[in-house]
Amino acid sequence: MALQVTKKCLVYSTLGAILAAAVIATVLVLVLRDDEEIMKNYAIDNSGLVIQLQEQPDHRYVLALLRDGIPIQRITFDHDFTDDSEVESIPRGLQLIGSGQTITIKEVETSPNFSLISITRTLRKGQIISDVVHFNPGGERELQWYGGPEQMEQHYPVQKLRFEDYAYVPKELHSAAIVERYWLNSAGVFVYVEKEVPLFIDQDEETLRLTAKKEIPYYSYDEAFEFNYRIGVAKDAREGHLKAVEKVLNKPVGIPDERMVRHPIWSTWVRYRRPISQQTILDFASEINGYGFKNAQLDIDDYWENCYGSLIFNPITFPNITELTEQLKEMGFRVTLWIHPFINKNCQPWYTEALSKGFLVKSHNETIGYNTKWWNSGENEASYINFNNPGAREWFRQRLQELRDEGIDSFKFDAGETSWAPEDPDVEGQKALLPTSMTTNFVRMCAEFGPMIEIRTGFTTQDLPVFVRMLDLDTRWGMNNGLQSLIPTLLQMNLNGYPFVLPDMIGGNVYGDDILTKELFIRWLQANTFMPSMQFSKTPWDIDIESVEISKRYVNLHEDYSDYILQRMRLAVAEGIPVNPPIWWLDPEDEIAQTIGDEYLLGEDILVAPVLTEFATTRNVYLPKGTWRDGNTNQVYEGGRWLYSYAAPMDTLPYFVKTSFQMRR
Repeated sequence: MALQVTKKCLVYSTLGAILAAAVIATVLVLVLRDDEEIMKNYAIDNSGLVIQLQEQPDHRYVLALLRDGIPIQRITFDHDFTDDSEVESIPRGLQLIGSGQTITIKEVETSPNFSLISITRTLRKGQIISDVVHFNPGGERELQWYGGPEQMEQHYPVQKLRFEDYAYVPKELHSAAIVERYWLNSAGVFVYVEKEVPLFIDQDEETLRLTAKKEIPYYSYDEAFEFNYRIGVAKDAREGHLKAVEKVLNKPVGIPDERMVRHPIWSTWVRYRRPISQQTILDFASEINGYGFKNAQLDIDDYWENCYGSLIFNPITFPNITELTEQLKEMGFRVTLWIHPFINKNCQPWYTEALSKGFLVKSHNETIGYNTKWWNSGENEASYINFNNPGAREWFRQRLQELRDEGIDSFKFDAGETSWAPEDPDVEGQKALLPTSMTTNFVRMCAEFGPMIEIRTGFTTQDLPVFVRMLDLDTRWGMNNGLQSLIPTLLQMNLNGYPFVLPDMIGGNVYGDDILTKELFIRWLQANTFMPSMQFSKTPWDIDIESVEISKRYVNLHEDYSDYILQRMRLAVAEGIPVNPPIWWLDPEDEIAQTIGDEYLLGEDILVAPVLTEFATTRNVYLPKGTWRDGNTNQVYEGGRWLYSYAAPMDTLPYFVKTSFQMRR
């Protein structure tokens, strides 16, 4: 390679090995100086990806990724580096040095179709540093973004969300139970922030600001901390996500319980609330059988304990649990039990035992101590079990095993987000992982009880072969935690690497003044049909007889496709492919498909477009690439087009199956 040195230009290059018919690996650092800016280019290989590091007039640096000359990502290091900053060449990368920072930008992997770049730095206690991800880096096409946090008002694509100084940990606020530090754009670029970073985010219509600072809720007593993340670049969003699963998110190691896929789960929660009794459970089971519905299991929800945290049945309302479980199994039911990670202070002697053994989370703040509050306690009237403590995990596990010995088949685990513990927790484990390790350790303990469990939160736990439930949805139509948030949440979870999604109760939770109408119930049921599992609490016969017949039709349709759902689950284990991808999965370059959040796929062969608007009897349906057969009329359509005003009266779910699809059993 011959390079000419010109005025105000210093050129440094190294040439890697050149093999016949192989990619030429070339590292090139180019420094141009003029009165206003400094530009540094680092060319990774000849696949068309270039990294530019550019100093702005205000002494901030911008890292730009260009593919074939088109910007696909831009990140601003939002810090005044002053005139004394330096950029140095290192093997396979650059270092930006100045103003108390050393930022290392390094290519850690490259191939013709994928590159992985790391951004690393070590900060001192007291420093607050931000990097700004620009949603649209300046190319001709507007980019769409996916991943990000689970939210009560779930938007899709996720650049529509708004945040201000938002601590990025699993928490109950806004239903943020899944907050993997992963964002993916429609150009195939992903950003993944390492789990040790004390991350806060701000987001508006143009940018996502990633801020690292040692403040609560993170452990704030270290003298130094890391601000590290990785940027992956693939040819499109589909390949980008598959690479992210491979490199940073992980694949599940197995699939959940098959019966939970094939048949509905029945829960006492919405229908009975609390208290419940042994007779309540038997009556419910008799009704389910009497109306001719199958079951995966019957979940005994709140309130079955003699006090919250005892993990012992109330002997008055449940006089003989072994007899109950035997009767239910004779009726064809498996039995699961709602479990929470709290102990109320009036739950004795279990609270005193846990306290004396150091099994409860304590705050560094002595005024807070062991105090917390949850939805079944008053202020400072409960404590949170310390699942970072191996002894506490074993104590909890043994008491659950005693329930298994009484005939309980499995458990529905509630809560687990970091915010239920006292603020500024003083617990075991790697300090840089607090408080998220409390969620991780809780969920991993839960998963030890096998594939029949359900959880509702997670952090770096995509490998677990269990269902992850959406947080409680309200009984309403809109985006604010209602029916219209169901599909965006399904897509958000799949695109964070959690493909085994358990939707919440069909019809929502009927809280407060919410009213479950027949129309809302049926539309909710339809929307669930091609998701991995169906869960009832408010029952079809609570509505009317027609609702029973419509419900049976869609429960049976779900069962008809359950073998395919299980196939896609196994493919998620083998290859990391989402069970319910967004519709752009079939054509990542389709700019219309990239924006659609009210349709979803089952695998790559079934497209589902539920009616999600009150009183609507038609909807517009977008069909992506492929040849599609209407599941209701058998009419065949070529994809890449809209079907306007598709007729969908209340008993009709619009869905389409690829003509090439053949059901395998």
